[in-house]
Amino acid sequence: MPTPSIASSAGCAVLASVLLAATLPARAQPAAGTDMAAIVQRFGPAVVNVSVSGMRRVSATDEDTADDDAPEGADDGTAAMREYLRGFRQQFGTLPPAVQVPVRGEGSGFIVRADGVILTNAHVVSGAQEVVVKLTDRREFRAKVLGTDPLTDVAVLKIDAHDLPVVLLAPPQAPRVGEWVLAIGSPFGFENSVTAGVVSATGRALPGDGFVPFIQTDVAVNPGNSGGPLINMRGEVVGINSQIYSRSGGYQGLSFAIPIEVAQQVEQQVLGTGRVRHAHLGVMVQEVNQALAESFKLERPAGALVASVEPGSAAERAGLESGDVVLALNGKPVITSGDLPATVGLAVPGDHLAIDVWRQGGHRLLQATLDDTPAPKVHAAAKAHTQAGGRLGLALRPLQPQEKRESGVAAGLMIEAVSGAAERAGLRVGDLLLAIDGKPVGSVAEASQAAARSGRAAALLVKRGDTRLYVPVSLG
Repeated sequence: MPTPSIASSAGCAVLASVLLAATLPARAQPAAGTDMAAIVQRFGPAVVNVSVSGMRRVSATDEDTADDDAPEGADDGTAAMREYLRGFRQQFGTLPPAVQVPVRGEGSGFIVRADGVILTNAHVVSGAQEVVVKLTDRREFRAKVLGTDPLTDVAVLKIDAHDLPVVLLAPPQAPRVGEWVLAIGSPFGFENSVTAGVVSATGRALPGDGFVPFIQTDVAVNPGNSGGPLINMRGEVVGINSQIYSRSGGYQGLSFAIPIEVAQQVEQQVLGTGRVRHAHLGVMVQEVNQALAESFKLERPAGALVASVEPGSAAERAGLESGDVVLALNGKPVITSGDLPATVGLAVPGDHLAIDVWRQGGHRLLQATLDDTPAPKVHAAAKAHTQAGGRLGLALRPLQPQEKRESGVAAGLMIEAVSGAAERAGLRVGDLLLAIDGKPVGSVAEASQAAARSGRAAALLVKRGDTRLYVPVSLG
């Protein structure tokens, strides 16, 4: 599974284990009457092993190696090949052309239609030239990848077979925190392995995965489990095992699954149109903590704080502004900032969205018609130096014309030095100060006046590199 520290799914001394067992309480067991063995016996045959193979370009330098396209769990020997190429350069003073090295990897999947439609993770089949699906009855089929969606990490496969066993899919609602679930997959190639645990949390937002409200569990998941089902005690698939949080590369108690309703939406689009589209609102949001809630006069720290709005986007057309706090979408409360991209990502371009926002101490209801997700863009950065002071602890100056062009900011102030409250809040030299408590500042005088009007805390909108974010500054 992909590896950020959140890695894609992946011994202690025996004497220590014995001593600890005497002191630690026994792990909780599923409720009486729950028959995990019966669930596995019934639905295990619908879980498949997915083997992939492909080619990877290898050169003597890491930069020239397309590692991103390697299948999951790839056993490819690229390190040895790279070492050989370096030795070749040392001996002959030059390098041969980069070579293509065959790679293989494994993951899991599960059958959702008796005619051979299978769901798995997109990263399991990424870069694969051949995909082979193995059933529990030992039959093997070459699979066709009907479609993949990197934004949700879901892929749809098809094998030429019929009358296959299928899983039972759960209705579109999050599982309850604390309920028992089990995973079936092929960790490290051990096919149809079963592990169990509980749902630890729902609606988790992970770095780079804004479209997916992940289900967090403590089910043991390792490389090779990717794409396999997460099943509740009613025998229903509630998610696709996708990632783990790990510092070792293996399971450390934190596993994450893609909710099954997300996967079903991808499947329906792939089977219906051959491609996947996601809606796009056009905002960058951040979490509302206690300090920001006080700055914006909210009753409690909840919602998604709009840090920036894309020009020409659905959000701009709807009237959303930087400094708005989104409290609900189509009547559904937004508790954390991750709720917003997850809700929007599951919508279809053209859908209408009713947005309840908190602006300048009051509610406003906006209406947006969602766009299609655009191709990713790349932007610019910042720089700076002086003596900080004032209530905020900032040394500020107006932007030069060149700085405005480079940063794409029409009005704002360069932070040249930080101290006191600003330094404690994490503001940095080189940040661009754009607004205080939702009001734009284009001069040092405006910033001073805005700071004087602030109460115990001020919310400063800054641009740091490519990112806009609100920083709460406690003023005592």
